[in-house]
Amino acid sequence: MFENLSERLERSFKILKGEGKITEINVAETLKDVRRALLDADVNYKVAKQFTDTVKQKALGMNVLTAIKPSQLMVKIVHDELTELMGGKATELKLEQRPSIILMSGLQGSGKTTFTGKLANMLKTRQHKNPLLVACDVYRPAAIEQLKVVGQTVGVDVYTEEGNKNVVEIANNAIRKAKQEGYNVVIVDTAGRLAIDEQMMQEIETLKKAINPEETLFVVDSMTGQDAVNTAKEFNDRLDFDGVVLTKLDGDTRGGAALSIRSVVTKPIMFVGTGEKMEAIDVFHPERMADRILGMGDVVSLVERAQMQFDEEEAKKLEKKIRKNKFDFDDFMNQIQQIKKMGNLKELAGMIPGVGKAIKDVDIDDNAFKNIEAIISSMTPKERANPDIINQSRRIRIAKGSGTKIEDVNRLMKQFDQIRKMMKMVTGMDRSKMAQMAAAMKNFRK
Repeated sequence: MFENLSERLERSFKILKGEGKITEINVAETLKDVRRALLDADVNYKVAKQFTDTVKQKALGMNVLTAIKPSQLMVKIVHDELTELMGGKATELKLEQRPSIILMSGLQGSGKTTFTGKLANMLKTRQHKNPLLVACDVYRPAAIEQLKVVGQTVGVDVYTEEGNKNVVEIANNAIRKAKQEGYNVVIVDTAGRLAIDEQMMQEIETLKKAINPEETLFVVDSMTGQDAVNTAKEFNDRLDFDGVVLTKLDGDTRGGAALSIRSVVTKPIMFVGTGEKMEAIDVFHPERMADRILGMGDVVSLVERAQMQFDEEEAKKLEKKIRKNKFDFDDFMNQIQQIKKMGNLKELAGMIPGVGKAIKDVDIDDNAFKNIEAIISSMTPKERANPDIINQSRRIRIAKGSGTKIEDVNRLMKQFDQIRKMMKMVTGMDRSKMAQMAAAMKNFRK
């Protein structure tokens, strides 16, 4: 996401490189290119014009310090304005009622039902809530079954009334159940609808009035660009929703919806969907998104994702094993699974400052661990627990069993041995060992 916009903006800032000061002429030339970049990213025309006008006004009103180059100052101004354009700061869900009620709305095919499951999973795992999903999409074939599957995947109960078409009745019965059985969040999944479908829009308006949700979220596919912004405005005029959810931000999208929607509907972007997995949901942080657009990475979000997979007790056990040089292939496999849960590998790499641009044209396959997992799965429990017993004959058997070559197995064994040594160094955490680890990493090859 935003790769093309990032590249275009970087080229725009180069116009100011080598300039001794900011002038109306070189600023106008730079911002003309910035505006083109925004429009190419499908940003609303009025939003793009207002944005560049604001940046120009601020740039011309600032003196360039001796220690700061004009291009650096322009990057800072653009960064601050991008942050403001997208809302300024993250907006949290209000969950004060018992139970708190969240009403999900959105277009057909926006990924609303899947995101409903992601939101329930996030509330359960990160905030220790006990959510109940409610199936109020009574029109789409298999919609109720889809929500059941989603609920089962994330371990959250789903309330359904097969055959009942009265969504107000279903929702009220679910809320009653939640009060009686100790669910503290009720998430109501509704049918996807078109803004021009008057009957369906009237139904969700009636439903909102009946259940009085604490939060009403509008889910929109970010890949639809300006259409997403226009539709959001129409829905907001009818529903007065509280926040926006952008799905499919990991796709080949130009990002215009993320940059325009806050200005057009004056409602915050609260969450983004970043992949197909149930863990692929992020709170929307405007400042961090501005960092990523300008190629600065997003280390904070990367660390947060890692912490979500971090189990303190398991980490302590693992550290003890590493200290005793007992780190085995079961532990290695577990670490791989945790990395995979963090999200799309290319997106994760792009969160590291400077890496996003370097890997722009590199195809990073999410199945990069496929061969490694196949090799480890072909080992016996004894071999996984005792890697040192894996001799040549065992390696040949493992290669045949995993459908890989003996060279692949040998390479994995060598890498695993290097990883064990490096991890043992890290547990010591003294500087001399860290230097040794850095040297060892230079020789590490995939």
